[in-house]
Parts: sequence; C-alpha cells; structure tokens
Amino acid sequence: MQLSAPSGVDTDVSSLAIDGEILAMGSIGQQPTVQATTPLPGTAVGLSDAEIMLRVKAGDESAFEFLVQKYRRAMVSFMYRMSHNAPAAEDLAQEVFLRVYRSRSGYEASAKFTTWLYRIATNLAVNYARDTRHERPETQVSLDEPGGETGTTMDVADRAPTVEQAILRRERLAAIRAKVQALPERQRMAVIMHKYQQMDYKQIADVLKLSESATKSLLFRAYQTLREQLKKFV
Repeated sequence: MQLSAPSGVDTDVSSLAIDGEILAMGSIGQQPTVQATTPLPGTAVGLSDAEIMLRVKAGDESAFEFLVQKYRRAMVSFMYRMSHNAPAAEDLAQEVFLRVYRSRSGYEASAKFTTWLYRIATNLAVNYARDTRHERPETQVSLDEPGGETGTTMDVADRAPTVEQAILRRERLAAIRAKVQALPERQRMAVIMHKYQQMDYKQIADVLKLSESATKSLLFRAYQTLREQLKKFV
C-alpha cells in the first residue's frame, strides 16, 4: 500500500509480581485472527504517525488505510485482553478506527499518535466492560489453543505435561484471569498496556491522564495485589 504524494519498558515494578509466563493470557479462550503488520511503504519512511495522521486530516485516504493496517493487530489484541471475547475484540477495534476517522478534522499533533489512539481504545473498552458486566460468561481456559501472538501452545516444549500438571495449569490460568479481571479498572488497563502492549510509564500516564509517579504507583499496587492473591501459583 502506497501513501499519496506529499502535499521501553522498565522492569523494576513488574519484577515484584509474577512473571510473563504466568500472566500470559494469550492462551485463554479463542483469540481473533489478525494479519501481520504491513511493512512501512517507501513514501512513509521518515514520517511519524502524527504526520501520517495529519495527512488523514487533510483527506488522504491511503494514509488512514496505512494506520489501520499498522495498528489493527495491536488494537485487536488490546481489546481481546480487555473483553476476553474474540468477536467483540474485532468489533471494538473496528470502532476505534471509525472514531479515529470521524475525529480526523479535530486532530492536533500535540501528543504521540499512539497516546491518542489508546485513549480512544481505553474509553471504548471501559464502556464495553460496564455495559456487559452482567452478560459476560466465564471464559474456558484451553491448554491446546495456540496463542494469538506466538502461535504456540502453553505446553512445555520438551515434554508433555501429565494429567495432573494439565489440571494444575488450567486452574492457575483460570485463577490468573479472574484476578486480573477483578483488578480495579485503571489498574487492569495499566497492567495490560504495560505487560502486553509494551508501553512505558509515560505513555500509560498520558493515556490514563496521570502523572508518571502516579502511574508507577498504580502498577505497583496492581502487581502487589496479583502477587499476593496468586502466591500459591508463583
């Protein structure tokens, strides 16, 4: 796809909690299938996302298509971890980009494009969670379901788990999902952005409209809660 002609995450907080493998919710339920990110076209080399979004604002439809292709996978992944519902994740991701497009005329490159994008996504995810609070069924954990990002299962590579190990792993993943979902709203969103979207403190702070110190404190409390509640699995 061609654009039209021109007119680090710190680990000190997360180390206090449980490791990435234990928090890997990628194997929970049926995840939506998304295609790999489209490589950056030649004419977009050197342009920031904000500059590309300004082209969208100016009416460049191909610029909008490029941003959708670039961030669709991340948006579907983020929405799946927030909703644990594959069809809903697809719909919510699509709605994010619809809102980006509808808001194009008011876009100002005063902050990183991703900050603006995730703020839209976060608001949608929060509204979805509140609207479906009493409708969401318990998601079943599938040990054989490949992760949407890695394409691999949670099974240990060098030996097959015993029946007892499989049961324990199922119980552990179910407990993790329940505890993460039970975190206060902002803590849950911060953990997902920090652990799975590889966003740093400043980016998360900008999305949640907090100071960096408040964001670190928020994550610290979230990881401490998870470590305490999941101590028997650690």
